[in-house]
Amino acid sequence: MNIQLIQCTTNNLIDLQSIGRDTFYETFHDQNNTENMSTYLDEAFSTEKLTAELQNPYSLFKLLFVNEELAGYLKVNTDEAQSEKLGPDYIEIERIYILSRFHKLGLGKVLMEEAMKIALHMQKTKVWLGVWEQNSNAIAFYEKVGFQKTGTHSFFMGEDEQIDFIMTKQL
Repeated sequence: MNIQLIQCTTNNLIDLQSIGRDTFYETFHDQNNTENMSTYLDEAFSTEKLTAELQNPYSLFKLLFVNEELAGYLKVNTDEAQSEKLGPDYIEIERIYILSRFHKLGLGKVLMEEAMKIALHMQKTKVWLGVWEQNSNAIAFYEKVGFQKTGTHSFFMGEDEQIDFIMTKQL
């Protein structure tokens, strides 16, 4: 299996939109109504929003390819780009998503290791992420790699308020 990670730029916008929409839909469509899902996908993965995120110096995206096929992606944030202001020592893993047909291949670990390398390169000492309280598989994975639940925050899917666990890890 040939695994490749590339830094995403505005030149990769179409790939990022595609993988972002597909992985989010696969992961959460069964637990959310169609209207909320459609609205979220249109807003979160719009050309304008993703272009702004890609141009933000405090955000970084990496695309994951397996045998030259786009399989997933990673997004990390520092400083002002973090969705919760936990401080300058922190880096946020905002997204680790992998298409379902690539699950159970160790790719989540590949993206997590990449996030840790980025954090160390940026001289961050703590990593945090938010994970939906009902996403038991992701929670188990994060706990396995050393994250601990340290709080909660709200995530809105349309009008539906959902609770995310905030999980942190000391480097």
